[in-house]
Amino acid sequence: MLITTTKGLMDETLLVKKTGGIDNDNEHTTWTEYWLNGELVHRSAHVTLKKPVSAETIVGGFNG
Repeated sequence: MLITTTKGLMDETLLVKKTGGIDNDNEHTTWTEYWLNGELVHRSAHVTLKKPVSAETIVGGFNG
């Protein structure tokens, strides 16, 4: 499989793949990194929020 890296497209077999993640009350996050000769050349992450996100809009006026 070809991976998009900072060096361009590279075959996955040429790279060292590392994965990780965290899981807490607010989120479940996983990531995948690809390394070439000790240099990070690709990182992707997936985040799933466990609690709904709420946003409040505050409308203010400009005095001018």
